Amino acid sequence: MGARVSIAVALLLRDGLVLLVHRHPSRRWYPDCWDLVGGHVKAGELPHQAVGRECLEEIGVQVYDPVPIPMTITDPALDVHAFLVTRWDGEPVNLAPEEHDELRWFRPGELAGLKLAHPAGLPSLLSAVSPGLG
Repeated sequence: MGARVSIAVALLLRDGLVLLVHRHPSRRWYPDCWDLVGGHVKAGELPHQAVGRECLEEIGVQVYDPVPIPMTITDPALDVHAFLVTRWDGEPVNLAPEEHDELRWFRPGELAGLKLAHPAGLPSLLSAVSPGLG
């Protein structure tokens, strides 16, 4: 197996709601499912820098103080760095329609009913947003 792909993702939390993006059905990897905002960590970039860049590129927000959170995934090809984000400037909008066909705020209790890109990560995400739920 080759080198693992480093990914940085953001769990944006506002008023108890979690922002997810719906991956476009034509995407090669994880099509037609809900996921956190994020993407590849570029060469020479640290994961927290990548998550800030991805949030700006994909949803037009400048994030502040991303806090690392654990996230379990089952894809051995990925090295995922997840961050909880509670402070940002701007209102999230879909700036990457070729990647996502929708973005939506969800209550934590709604996440289990969704088709998620990384369902194994759900307990760790829930414990980050609502301790005791995960």
